[in-house]
Amino acid sequence: MKLWLGIVCLLAFALAGCTKSEQPQGSAAPPQNLLAEGTVAPPFDVTAHTGEHVTLAALRGKPVVLYFYPKDDTSGCTKEACEIRDAWKQFQDAGAVVLGVSTDDNASHVAFADKYKLPFPLLPDTGGAIAKAYGVPIRLGMVKRVTFIIDKQGKITKVFPDVNPAGHASEILAALAVQRT
Repeated sequence: MKLWLGIVCLLAFALAGCTKSEQPQGSAAPPQNLLAEGTVAPPFDVTAHTGEHVTLAALRGKPVVLYFYPKDDTSGCTKEACEIRDAWKQFQDAGAVVLGVSTDDNASHVAFADKYKLPFPLLPDTGGAIAKAYGVPIRLGMVKRVTFIIDKQGKITKVFPDVNPAGHASEILAALAVQRT
């Protein structure tokens, strides 16, 4: 009985972490450890769920949306990913590369991407190295929901430290539009 209670509590806590921001709404400053706008984006080298080898260096010349999310196939994370999927033509028109990052492994990413027909790569960060490089907090093995926009030259031009999954795709597209002007 205690085991079941512990499992239920852990699952409830994990799902709650994926449905809302961990920062209080209206917080003016990003957490101290998040990389700031204007910072050169740290490199990464990883194999996406698609089997594609992805490095930030290879993406130079294109804007990159690097979005961290807590857990595959949970309510908030699914909403965020599906909104990006539904606006995919607009992301393509902006010339942007979208990369989703979580601590889930590629087997989980494959199931998530297949289930929701996600057209962009999901990157496994099972050891948390990418999150740590960008200053993204990890709690209970899950990354905080944070998005970085990286310009064509590899600099971070926008940080979204308090992401609400509903409407986030539109926020990203608006920031990409500003970047193009």
